[in-house]
Amino acid sequence: MNYHFTTSKVHVTINGGAVEELYADDALDSVSTKPFKGDMDPAKLQAVIDHWGADKVAFVRIESGTNLIGGQPHSLENLRLISKLCKSNGVRLVYDASLMADNLYFLKEREEQCKGMTARQVIRALSDEVDIVYFSARKLGCVRGGAIVVRDKAEMLKMRDFVPLYEGFMSYGGMSIREIAAMKVGLEETYDEDMYAQGPQFIKFFVDEMVKRKIPCITPAGGLGAHVDAMAFLDHVPVEQYRAGALASAMFIASGVRGMERGSLSEQREPDGSEIWAKMELLRLAQPRRVFTMSQVKYTVDRLHWLYDNRAIIGGLRWIEEPAVLRFFFGRLEPTSDWQQKLVAKFRADFGDSL
Repeated sequence: MNYHFTTSKVHVTINGGAVEELYADDALDSVSTKPFKGDMDPAKLQAVIDHWGADKVAFVRIESGTNLIGGQPHSLENLRLISKLCKSNGVRLVYDASLMADNLYFLKEREEQCKGMTARQVIRALSDEVDIVYFSARKLGCVRGGAIVVRDKAEMLKMRDFVPLYEGFMSYGGMSIREIAAMKVGLEETYDEDMYAQGPQFIKFFVDEMVKRKIPCITPAGGLGAHVDAMAFLDHVPVEQYRAGALASAMFIASGVRGMERGSLSEQREPDGSEIWAKMELLRLAQPRRVFTMSQVKYTVDRLHWLYDNRAIIGGLRWIEEPAVLRFFFGRLEPTSDWQQKLVAKFRADFGDSL
């Protein structure tokens, strides 16, 4: 994978597989000008295939807009390199297109060969390089459900056997006809530059405002949301007290804005119970298209700035209820001290009861 996503990793590991992350060495630099930090390293991929053997590699997965490292895009040129390598080794290439709309924007903005192409042509070019495309329609298409698109009928027939097990019969399981029709409209809108550009443009404004205020964040601006670098923001909080989760909690207290922890809480423990400490600790402040106004973005930046000025008050978190799988969905944590009460007191001293 160019980088794993939480649920995609669990589906692999729960079936006895292992995930190899094959990103470029500088992909995890939080401050950067590299346009495509979501690219996969071809040399690392070939080394993995050589080590294990092509028959032991179930598939290679490229995520469009790498969620856990700040929504960073991949390039068309990189996808073509990986596709060529997979074909030469006889390995299946799978494309997670959930965040393709944002990635499409960056391809059109940052990759020379894509600037003269239409959105349809870019998406066609991406699709031509892979064996399977799948996506969450909550992100691409803006409806509940999703889709798996395959090139080979034999692959489809293998998957068909699982549909009754997980969704229902082919003609009545899963998504309703109404949702499928709505998905068609949503996918068609993906070709509209005014639509697919709006989210990344808002995110860039958000990131630029954080940079002006010297708030640690991921640059260049990616897709999905603006990402605060919790490792740098809360460098006084021990890593085992979940910095990104603590920052999400503090942000909600100070602003009412609900951000998403993308760090160690989003990982799963090793089989022996030891923690996997995430390579990046991020607070994702999502900017879904056509949802927020500029005034809401400015408000969020303002409260984040206040929080950064008062970051020394923020402490850590510890588990009080930890599910074994995908713990960040249903788990419960508590503060390691009374820092939340102190943060509220400081807020009231500065702003009164404005919330």
